[in-house]
Amino acid sequence: MKKIFGIAFILAIAACKFNGEQTALPFYGNRTPTTVNGKTDTIYQTIPAFKTVNQYGDSITNKSLDGNIYVADFFFTTCPSICPTMHRNMLTVYEAFKAEKDIKIISYSIDPKHDSVAVLKKYADKMGVTGNTWWLLQGKKEEIYKLSESYLVGKPKEDAQQQFIHDGFFILIDKQKHIRGFYDGTVPEQVANLITDIKKLKSEPDQIVAK
Repeated sequence: MKKIFGIAFILAIAACKFNGEQTALPFYGNRTPTTVNGKTDTIYQTIPAFKTVNQYGDSITNKSLDGNIYVADFFFTTCPSICPTMHRNMLTVYEAFKAEKDIKIISYSIDPKHDSVAVLKKYADKMGVTGNTWWLLQGKKEEIYKLSESYLVGKPKEDAQQQFIHDGFFILIDKQKHIRGFYDGTVPEQVANLITDIKKLKSEPDQIVAK
């Protein structure tokens, strides 16, 4: 296994202020200027539609996350290197927010051929993950790989030995499905920053826009 970090493409929009003082998290990704009734506004990149099933066999789509702040990552259950470290660290996020109904964690498997619903459930059980705060998701491989690009992380690959290569980022998404942060999931200090930023995002007005 190789450990690869690096975001394929990020365009960070400058942070703005709300409540007079607090600085909002930045927006990441493409932005498209648009004019409505003579006024110029900006449309920010969002996570597109997707279809998956979780460790309980329930259908999970982008609409399942409406009204939720969530953290996303990409993994596979047989990963011998960064995934165990990432998910040990993600457990800290899970424990911090498992009682809050508007916070979710979603982990997309990049090896759906092996990672069946039963395998994902066993993996979740081993970590002590219950309930609906953290969903382990299985979908069509080509669709998950393409979806990774919408999250602005490196597209998963397979090397000559058919080993999977993927980034170890946790990606923070707001209630409008905008990308608001990236964190190295193997570094506890960055995961602590993620927890702080989730709390900051929870206090942010729902319709805030970057300036």
